[in-house]
Amino acid sequence: MLTRLYNFFSSVKLAVVMLALGLILVFWGTIAQVKLGLYQAQNEFFRSLFIYWKPEGSGLKIPIFPGGYLVGGLLLINLFTAHLRYYKSGMRKLGIAMIHLGVVLLLMGQFATDMLSVESYMRIREGSSANFSESNSRWELALVDVSDEKSDKVIAIPTTLLKTDGEVAHAEMPFKLRVKTFYPNSQVTSRAAEGFTQVKTDDNFGSSIWWKELPHVTQMNQRDIPSGIIELAGPDGQTRTTLVTGFLEQPQLLAIGGRPFKISLRPERYYKSFSLHLVDFRFDRYAGTEIPKNFSSRVRLERPDTGENRELTIRMNEPLRYAGETYFQADWDKTDEKGTVLQVVKNPGWLTPYLACILVAAGMIWQFLAHLLKFAANRKTT
Repeated sequence: MLTRLYNFFSSVKLAVVMLALGLILVFWGTIAQVKLGLYQAQNEFFRSLFIYWKPEGSGLKIPIFPGGYLVGGLLLINLFTAHLRYYKSGMRKLGIAMIHLGVVLLLMGQFATDMLSVESYMRIREGSSANFSESNSRWELALVDVSDEKSDKVIAIPTTLLKTDGEVAHAEMPFKLRVKTFYPNSQVTSRAAEGFTQVKTDDNFGSSIWWKELPHVTQMNQRDIPSGIIELAGPDGQTRTTLVTGFLEQPQLLAIGGRPFKISLRPERYYKSFSLHLVDFRFDRYAGTEIPKNFSSRVRLERPDTGENRELTIRMNEPLRYAGETYFQADWDKTDEKGTVLQVVKNPGWLTPYLACILVAAGMIWQFLAHLLKFAANRKTT
């Protein structure tokens, strides 16, 4: 039985089938982006073990095709087992080992990118600084204790915990938090409308707001904006419910347990050990048109712990690479063109595709030269 399994996983037929399935998967997933959007297509086709068919009107999920993780995982197993089965040591076969290692590194690098990479955005206005970036898809409930004049204590609760309708407690919170209602994506309005219900809370905050739940969006130029009603239970046993929503630009100020707190539902933040100060933002157009020619940000990087203080320019196709992150010039404030939007990418596995391609190329060259030299030697002797 074990021998049959070993022969199956190390067979050339399995490799050919997986490569063929991979080609179909790439084609199908690319076409599906038109309807599903980039991120949902990535998750359903490439970041999954199976592609599921979901019959309309039912909660069933029927697997109909292998997903990217299954195809990639089987290819990895096939590479390792085939290498153990067929590889013979020696300098002439070193190229084969390099090619296999390069393909393995490419597959593992893509998996590491899926698991570890983080994308966020840093928005800065001219003359101001920022020391954090924000996620474009993840949200958090921020509770800021402002009782200390010198510093604030920030408690950030991911919205994944708010979806469970459970209770959230923290040592720094003089209250317990319970979720009464939570919409991962929502819409609010200031007047009654069809399909909307009026917000009702104990403190009457949001009583002039009507809301409704919306389905999850997948288009790249849109994002979910959550809203919810939470209950705060103080140490005295008293409770109060209040509205939290991503549509509010300013946090609420509430006194709970004798301490003032600012509460807001905001995009998840990633704080840095340094800050970027926007000195100047430039947006150049082609003469006589509104077509963008170039836009760039001149920023000053300030890092107190090392004393670093220098100016640099981030342009299109000229990102800033610093502290394990890459800062791309992605967008700008379209209201007055006095603000910049930098895309911040943290990808620990960004070097693996380059190393994998170098290994594969070197292995192919090695194999070619080994056969060429052997052929030349045999021809010389004859």
